[in-house]
Amino acid sequence: MQRGLEPILDLGTIKEPLLIFGGPYSNLQATQAILKLADDRGFKPQQIICTGDVVAYCANPLECVELIQDAGIHVVMGNCEESLGFQLENCGCGFEEDSACDLASRQWFNYARSRLNSQALSWMQGLPRQIITTINNHRVGFIHGSVQSISGWVFASTPESEKTRHLDALGCDAVIGGHCGLPFASKLSDGRLWANAGVIGMPANDGTSRGWFATLEPKNSQISLKTEAFHYNFSQSSHAMTTAGLNEGYAKALKTGLWPNMDVLPEAERAICGKEIYSENILW
Repeated sequence: MQRGLEPILDLGTIKEPLLIFGGPYSNLQATQAILKLADDRGFKPQQIICTGDVVAYCANPLECVELIQDAGIHVVMGNCEESLGFQLENCGCGFEEDSACDLASRQWFNYARSRLNSQALSWMQGLPRQIITTINNHRVGFIHGSVQSISGWVFASTPESEKTRHLDALGCDAVIGGHCGLPFASKLSDGRLWANAGVIGMPANDGTSRGWFATLEPKNSQISLKTEAFHYNFSQSSHAMTTAGLNEGYAKALKTGLWPNMDVLPEAERAICGKEIYSENILW
């Protein structure tokens, strides 16, 4: 059941900085840490955007949903919210049947489904599929996957022509996406931008246990985009997964910073597995 990018939440013109993160992935400790970081830096709930997949691999799906709800931040629907909220058969990532990703996703999906209540599912159904805002006369869109698919993959190595096509379809000068799990910022030859804030609930496959987020800030007539890493109690999150009987590969990944498999990654992203990622700060 593939839907379009409506409903859309239009935040209007924003003059304050924004903090963006994706993929809490049922990781309660990471979610607590990023919300505390945001509060410590003075970000109000209306200045925080999550690019989806609040629920996935880790051990605390309902607790993460309730924490995000209580925080009052903006959330884009991810494929996990679509699949769980509308009671579909799987997470909707399109993994090859019986692949390592497919088998692991079946396990956490059934685990999460058994723990979410009707209120959480109703909240998931009502999430916007796109959030837009205007910053310094630039139209910025926040989506989960791609224009064609809520679970579409857009990486740093994705051809510029494809990113341009998505931007044209959205009518945006910049897009901050989710889903792929890796932070990056691609400034295109026409001056537009496609970026990903990364995720907080799993590491970025760079050999470190950090989560990732991004900030957007008006700077005179331009916009500053910065991707940043943060630390949290990953050992506690990993232990919670093991105690719950969830996939040991992903529980281990929280500690090692390396994904248990790279089935979804293009060759360019596979080639940098285990190489530490550094913050980016660009002005456009």
